[in-house]
Amino acid sequence: MRPFSQNGIRLQYPKVFMTLLLTTILSVGLFSVLTKDTTAQVAGPKAQDRSVARIVAHLIKSEHLSKHPIDDEMSGRAFDQYLKMLDPLKLYFTQADMDKFMVNRTEIDDQVKSGDVSFGHEVFQVFLTRLDERVAMVDQILKSDLDFNREEEFVTDVDVLTYAKNQDESYDRWRQRVKYDLLSQKSDGKTLEEAREKIGKRYTSFSKRMKQTSSDDLLEMYLTSLTMSFDPHTTYMSKTTLENFQISMRLQLDGIGAALLAEDGFVSVTKVIPGGAADKHGKKNPAEKLQPEDVVVSVGQGDDGELVDVIDMKLTDVVGMIRGKAGTKVRLGVKKAGVGDTKYFTITRARIALKDSEARGEIIDYKMENGQTLKVGWIDLPSFYMDMEAAQRGLANYKSTTRDVRKLIDGFNEKGVQSIVLDLRRNGGGSLTESIRLTGLFIDHGPVVQVKDSRGRVQAYDDTDRGVAWDGPLVVLTSKMSASASEILAGAIQDYGRGLIVGDVNTHGKGTVQSLLDLGQRLQGIPNPPKLGALKITMQQFYRPNGESTQLRGVLADISLPAVTTHMDIGEGDLDYSIEWDQVPKASYNTYENMVSPAIINKLSELSKARIAASEDFKELSVDIKKYLKQKGKKSVNLNEEAFMALRKDLDKEKTEKDQLQEDTTNPEEIVDKNYYFDEVINITSDYVHLLDNGRVAAN
Repeated sequence: MRPFSQNGIRLQYPKVFMTLLLTTILSVGLFSVLTKDTTAQVAGPKAQDRSVARIVAHLIKSEHLSKHPIDDEMSGRAFDQYLKMLDPLKLYFTQADMDKFMVNRTEIDDQVKSGDVSFGHEVFQVFLTRLDERVAMVDQILKSDLDFNREEEFVTDVDVLTYAKNQDESYDRWRQRVKYDLLSQKSDGKTLEEAREKIGKRYTSFSKRMKQTSSDDLLEMYLTSLTMSFDPHTTYMSKTTLENFQISMRLQLDGIGAALLAEDGFVSVTKVIPGGAADKHGKKNPAEKLQPEDVVVSVGQGDDGELVDVIDMKLTDVVGMIRGKAGTKVRLGVKKAGVGDTKYFTITRARIALKDSEARGEIIDYKMENGQTLKVGWIDLPSFYMDMEAAQRGLANYKSTTRDVRKLIDGFNEKGVQSIVLDLRRNGGGSLTESIRLTGLFIDHGPVVQVKDSRGRVQAYDDTDRGVAWDGPLVVLTSKMSASASEILAGAIQDYGRGLIVGDVNTHGKGTVQSLLDLGQRLQGIPNPPKLGALKITMQQFYRPNGESTQLRGVLADISLPAVTTHMDIGEGDLDYSIEWDQVPKASYNTYENMVSPAIINKLSELSKARIAASEDFKELSVDIKKYLKQKGKKSVNLNEEAFMALRKDLDKEKTEKDQLQEDTTNPEEIVDKNYYFDEVINITSDYVHLLDNGRVAAN
């Protein structure tokens, strides 16, 4: 799971097998600490929740692209979404619970419009009750004698799963679930007793964290179940989530500078960011050097603030305690490498730049077959970021993707680079403005994207800054994880014939535009409105200069390379309730006919296919893809230990591109993994430069 930014800390979640429920909840970050009393019930709706619900309902009705009314259809979708968020594998709720819930299936629309969110709290309270019952059940199962030689299938296809009708059926489902968890732990080298202990702690810790859920977080989840019924990208953000979103866009925050991982109730350090507050503190005070594998057990404010126990506290809330204004102090109770006596460090917080999320560049010296050296400038761009607050305040030097990339290109020009590769394989999007401005570094002028609003009005957004930063050969590297703003740039480059698109067969397929609407500002007549969070709402759909939307279809590669990611269900079309594809009239623009042509693409494809066919690495990848597709089609897992271990051993040999790309995000020292895939991209780039010969300067 990809890490994300949280105020001075980089969050990472464990790569071990967890219940899908836990993975789902952690990935959306919906829960935060309210109290350490693990027997307490979640607080009921707050007075302001009614105002928030009404505002969200009003904005959805008036501003959403689809103009679909909030009616019984959307109520049913919201009902399904909310239950899926809480219990995706149908392990916790019973059929009797569902029968009671069904009374409200078509009532959520009317309830939310009137500001009533009590049903969300009622369902969650039942969930907590079932959670206690299931943890007790897990404890009982772990103490029993499990038959690992038995041939039985654990159904994993949620579409064919049903809710348990009685206690015996529920127990049997959980017996299989626990067997699966234990076999996963044993396949990682743990003894059965070690596995039993770890699984027991895992579910107990999960239960404690769920009971720390606040009303704000529950409101966020409940309203988001409604907003995502209109499309998968319309979400309600609580004030905490909104703050984290803003941090991710400006790539800087105040904190200590560390990467944390939460597993089984403990928060450990996975990395100390070079040059950050913790790193500098450790250099000055070697005895208080924070290092990977250290476990944070308590956090206090200032030199003498009370130390609060953070064991079993959710990661987002530990982060919230550690972060703070630059120049202030935080005390950490730390067990070195997770063992021994607790040591106490007092670290002064500082402004942290999230370097591993910004554009980075490297010059690759490639020896061509003719003996000459080709200089390739490689740019890794994980997102389209912009410090929106600083830009709105009119600050001259706010953080910007385009500024950072221009600096890299200027450096490439000074060192005689002959071609540029822009790597967008793990770029999920970001600022629309930055995608337009960045495209303008490669084209002279003209429309970059067309946008249609909910009233059907179409407007073209042009690159108005004449001239280019780079006029030479350009290769844009994409994958099925390249989304939104990445697809705007890739689509425009392709339409203009400005460069080659290389990578997975197609990109993600997200062709909608979201706006961030602050809810507090919607309250009339209040001079200092409260922080009520924001609605990230789909208000527009974007289109390429040629008039085609990237929605669902994405951008097709000019030259596609074999990859497991092409076959993964991670595209827009795999999400619930996605907006449909359509098109608008083509805009007026001039193409760069001397840079890309069908003849050039055909020749490059021919040369690439020949190399791939002769490559042992790509042959192995082809075998892995076939194994992946075979496994993907399975609806269950064999819980016979011998069969389970044989399958796991076979799967462990594989290393998918998605796994590799996610690991790259945790290694800021390495800009690109120089493997066989990299070699083929460089070979394509080399062939491209050779075919262009003297006609390699972009002009239209």
